[in-house]
Amino acid sequence: MAAEVCPVCGEPLAARAGRTGRGSVYCSAACRQKAYRERHQPGALTVQGLIDEIGRRAGQLTPQPPAALYTRVTELATAIAQLKRVARTARDTAAEPSGSVTPAPVTELGTARDTAAEPSGSVTPAPVTELDETDFAALTEQYRREIQVHCYRMTGSYDEAEDLVQETFLRAWRARDGFQGRASARTWLYRIATNACLDLLRRTARRPQRYEPVPGMHHGDGEPPARITWLQPYPDDELPVAERESPESAGESRETLELVLLAAIQHLPARQRAALVLRDALGLTAAETAEALETSVASVNSALQRARPALREHLPGDRADWRATEPTRQQQAVLERYMAAVERLDLDAMTALLTEDVVLTMPPNPFWFTGRDALVDFVRVSLDPASPAFLGHWRSLPARANGQLAVGNYVRRPGTSVFRAQVLDVLRFEEGGDRIAEITSFEPHLFPAFGLPLKL
Repeated sequence: MAAEVCPVCGEPLAARAGRTGRGSVYCSAACRQKAYRERHQPGALTVQGLIDEIGRRAGQLTPQPPAALYTRVTELATAIAQLKRVARTARDTAAEPSGSVTPAPVTELGTARDTAAEPSGSVTPAPVTELDETDFAALTEQYRREIQVHCYRMTGSYDEAEDLVQETFLRAWRARDGFQGRASARTWLYRIATNACLDLLRRTARRPQRYEPVPGMHHGDGEPPARITWLQPYPDDELPVAERESPESAGESRETLELVLLAAIQHLPARQRAALVLRDALGLTAAETAEALETSVASVNSALQRARPALREHLPGDRADWRATEPTRQQQAVLERYMAAVERLDLDAMTALLTEDVVLTMPPNPFWFTGRDALVDFVRVSLDPASPAFLGHWRSLPARANGQLAVGNYVRRPGTSVFRAQVLDVLRFEEGGDRIAEITSFEPHLFPAFGLPLKL
């Protein structure tokens, strides 16, 4: 007889009638995702192995054919970037610099008491306490991407997530003597990363505000949206490999990284946010979450009981209005028409691709617009070559952010010959996908994180 409890969290399964595949085995999408990650535990990474891999890839380089050269150089650059990160972590752990993003910790890095075991079939490295700086850096590099995604979910900021990953590894190095090996390295690092995020959130004590009118600017007739000045997009290409390649994990990642959800999470107090992310995004059990937060299961459940309804208050009532799904061909076609209209300075064509109640926000800037007429009035003068406020000619490149379609826009200002990065637009489509319902525009310093050049 099939088991009646979820093999990940041990919770009773709901009625199984009509359920097939993974949906009949696990109690939730989060548990399916966690099981997939554990089945695909990364093998041991070594610095010498990386060096050998770089040498092998370099030896495969040949000038022709150009397409193959480009592919192999890209693969080589990826391996070199990984080795560079390992080297940086090794350098920083050896030096133990005093400057950190959380200089006055309010959490303690005592003995790791997590009870999660290493997944079967994984390559078990030497004990953490026996690793030197370089080997420790290679160990932590295996978990860099998923720890960074975790920090991003907690903070909503790509830049801060990068800093917090490095802070996590430095804290782990300093606390390695307290790691007793009863927990997996992943669980141990998640616990440290969560505490680093909590420290940052307590120090900044920031809360979302409402956009306010800018003098002389018509914002539209809609309600001012929430203003989250620190909100930034996350590149799909930097998701952990397991989350990008598994359809079930990719779907869960898209939903838990969707900008609407990330913005809503920012309204929650720090510990409620942590409990929600650990339980609902990572799929940890209540006991594992309590261990990570150094609290009781009752406290975790209480935090979740407050966090979940508070989160729903900041989400659109209809789940279809915000839930991210794999972009459709129709949405891809709309994106292509949108990019072409911008490049042609064709305001009418661009207008036709927007919903009547489209929303535009531009964190961290104070500009916002609700409604197509207000948005079009704002961009009209910058797209009209006869206007004194004409910004210049545009080019665009497609991108992917937070499971959504995005576009990197470049502008060549009058009198210049180079297109420079101007704005990264993340798009949300109306149900059906034939028009754009929301544009969130971000500053151009993030272009390299999306594989986009800063100039064309």
